[in-house]
Amino acid sequence: MSHRHSNLLVALDAGSSKIRVLVAEVVEGALRYRGHAIVPSEGMRRGLIANLAPATNAINQAAIAAEQSAQETIETLVVGVGGPHLRGVNSRSGIVLGSRMREITREDVRAATDRARSISLPADREFLHLLPQQFILDEQPGIFDPVGMIGNRLEVNLHMVAASSSAVQSIVTCVNRAGIEVRDTVFEALAAAESTLSADEREMGICLLDIGAGSTEIIVFFEGAVQHTGVIPIGGDHFTNDLAVGLHVTPPEAEWIKCEYGHAVVTAVPLVNELELTGMPGHEPRIVRQRVLSEILEPRARELFQMVRDNLRHGGVLEALGAGCVLTGGGARLGGMLDTAESMLRVPARVATPVPLSRMPAELAVPECATLVGMLLYTHRTSLVRAAEDHSLRAKLRAIFAGSV
Repeated sequence: MSHRHSNLLVALDAGSSKIRVLVAEVVEGALRYRGHAIVPSEGMRRGLIANLAPATNAINQAAIAAEQSAQETIETLVVGVGGPHLRGVNSRSGIVLGSRMREITREDVRAATDRARSISLPADREFLHLLPQQFILDEQPGIFDPVGMIGNRLEVNLHMVAASSSAVQSIVTCVNRAGIEVRDTVFEALAAAESTLSADEREMGICLLDIGAGSTEIIVFFEGAVQHTGVIPIGGDHFTNDLAVGLHVTPPEAEWIKCEYGHAVVTAVPLVNELELTGMPGHEPRIVRQRVLSEILEPRARELFQMVRDNLRHGGVLEALGAGCVLTGGGARLGGMLDTAESMLRVPARVATPVPLSRMPAELAVPECATLVGMLLYTHRTSLVRAAEDHSLRAKLRAIFAGSV
């Protein structure tokens, strides 16, 4: 391996079915693909670490394979966080700047945000993201960045993503035991949105559903900001398990059947279609109608989107989806999911693949890699924002000291 690459960015998506690692480098301000690895998950259940030792081993295997692919040593990475333990919370608060109007500084924005985040959380929970929706300056709403404006009261509407501290620490521990430092943690749906949604969709109102193996993460944008997040405890594995039980086949065969012949709308499958099942060990192969698969899959798909609809209604954003709904993640590839989404949510829907990085192989331009690619894009973008803020602060300090000479 070569020496540490100063512009290297690495993302880890530790899902219930696969561990994925993607390596890229920053070249002239843009991300360029360097390597990747995908290995089967171990020690994971419903997006959470269930057994530390095998999970650490799987992450280590993926990291080693990614190092070999990229010909670089991985020392730090960004890890995705998902699962039913995540919760989205909205809050509003602010600060009084004084009796006289004055210019808003970056420190004022931080102070207003800190005031808005000061809500009580259970001892075992922590904030993963603080996402400003809008700022209100002297009762004037709809402000995206108030720095430099004049006023005497600054408020902020803030969306916060809270996670289980133990769940986050478990994945961090696994990565650390594999000899790698965690640079940052990112909500998986926020990362997936980074690689799949356009600015127009975020402005008009869009719901993204990241359908993973163990759960479905939800994120809703409106007027350019995150308005709602949530998690539904149903994912692709639930569809697979339904087939395994209903058809009396092994889970691996059920997964293959789902991917090759599964469809979530019974009436879309011709009556005459049939397929041969191997079945459980010791049993003779048998022929079943393909519609039988859909009769098993359709109720689960409708249950998923009904829970999504209820979640959006409870969050007050069901009527804010002017740009419709986007499905991503491996579960989005099941036939009939778009039709079910459109009929249940009553908005247009599409399946999204991630925006490709420079030189990225086509095998990664699939829905199940949207989170992986998005984590790198999100990390790169936020790094640029922080660098610009630091540069601005240094320039102001130089101006202050120059004026005092």
